[in-house]
Amino acid sequence: MHAEQAIIDGEVIALDENGRPSFQALQHPSSYPKHQLIFYAFDLLHLNGEDLTSKPLLDRRAPLEDVLKDSGLLLSQELSGSAADVVASVKALGLEGVVAKRRDSIYVPGERSSDWVKLKLELQQEFVIGGYRPGDKGIDALLVGYYEGKALRFAGKVRAGFVPNTRRQVFEKLQPLKTRRCPFADLPFESSSRWGGGVSAEEMKEMTWTRPQVVAQIRFVEWTGEGRLRLAKFLGLRVDKAARDVRREVS
Repeated sequence: MHAEQAIIDGEVIALDENGRPSFQALQHPSSYPKHQLIFYAFDLLHLNGEDLTSKPLLDRRAPLEDVLKDSGLLLSQELSGSAADVVASVKALGLEGVVAKRRDSIYVPGERSSDWVKLKLELQQEFVIGGYRPGDKGIDALLVGYYEGKALRFAGKVRAGFVPNTRRQVFEKLQPLKTRRCPFADLPFESSSRWGGGVSAEEMKEMTWTRPQVVAQIRFVEWTGEGRLRLAKFLGLRVDKAARDVRREVS
């Protein structure tokens, strides 16, 4: 099928030598020269002037393979088997999660629909950077949180996940945003633990605060009973998410 005009919904990902996606490599490709950038298409919205968004998903995807032929773009294939089988396979590969879509669902731009469900198999989400603890290389740890109403709540310190290049880039990004005022509504918080705990009144003096405008993607093991991130790891910065829209997503 020849497509004179097409609008395709998809996602650019960075794959390592084993075919595993990496969010960090996508954010900082120069630091991961062996990774390959790939565009995976999973929906066809317009074809040769025809709006397909009101058609069922199966009908929209039917011509997609022919449209992509010889283009260099790849088609995201449907995973066969029961829901339990799919989840087990995705989990065994150590992937972030899987998106389930009803075959008869229409395309609803800019809105979340119950017809499309993302199942996360590892915990990660966006957090707002509200400051950092300085270190020899600029940043020793990021201080991140999320909005609850108008209040920015502290979620934890993030030290892992940095390579020299990303540490430098984040440091440079935060410098124009430095401020004397702590943006977190619930700091200082005296309690501490092996997983990072809060920030005591004494530790507050060590921190550099920033206006809460930069959003980071963070992976973590779980939320502690105190509402802190356990074993948090920096994955990259997000430019597609407004800081004010960041909420706590998982329990």
